Amino acid sequence: MNLIDRFIAEFDQGLRTVLAEAQTLRPFPDRDKSESQLSDSEKRRAAALMRINHSGEVCAQALYNGQALTARNPATEAALREASQEETEHLAWCEKRIRELGSHKSFLNPMFYAGSFALGAFAGALGDKWNLGFLAETENQVGKHIEGHLKRLPDQDEKSRAILEQMKIDEARHATTAITHGGAPLPLPVKLAMELSSKIMTKTTYWI
Repeated sequence: MNLIDRFIAEFDQGLRTVLAEAQTLRPFPDRDKSESQLSDSEKRRAAALMRINHSGEVCAQALYNGQALTARNPATEAALREASQEETEHLAWCEKRIRELGSHKSFLNPMFYAGSFALGAFAGALGDKWNLGFLAETENQVGKHIEGHLKRLPDQDEKSRAILEQMKIDEARHATTAITHGGAPLPLPVKLAMELSSKIMTKTTYWI
């Protein structure tokens, strides 16, 4: 497949991510949990947190697809594609939970996907060690966000909690895989820039 064909395929994947309903190969993590009695304010808070996590997965998938497009090592590309597939499952889990809570996905997702894909492609072009280092740092930051959301969820919301706990396990594994494949620690200014971008995304997505 030449570069133009790959760009077309990635564009199609982007449309599917932001417009189509995501699918999961694994069972939903909350399948054994009963729906809890939540007040209207608790539902709104849980839905807003799950919306942030959903948008975070949109960004992650875009990053990994962009990185895989410009990755130079087949093993690196395979690791990125595997991570991207699991992010698709995370999207499905979050989408379902957001619907159950009576809310909606972020309207900003198309913009987030486009920006993240471009950033991922740039990271991939820098070389595989930085590409994988970027993946590891992304997963580490996502894991921190999930940990914070687990503390902010209503205590009785076991369904949302089960989803986030499995996502946290997956993200940690992705980070470990990236380091194992040769990912390099990112410079501090890059980490800080990533954290700032993440804060902007979470603040806007909570409400929109």
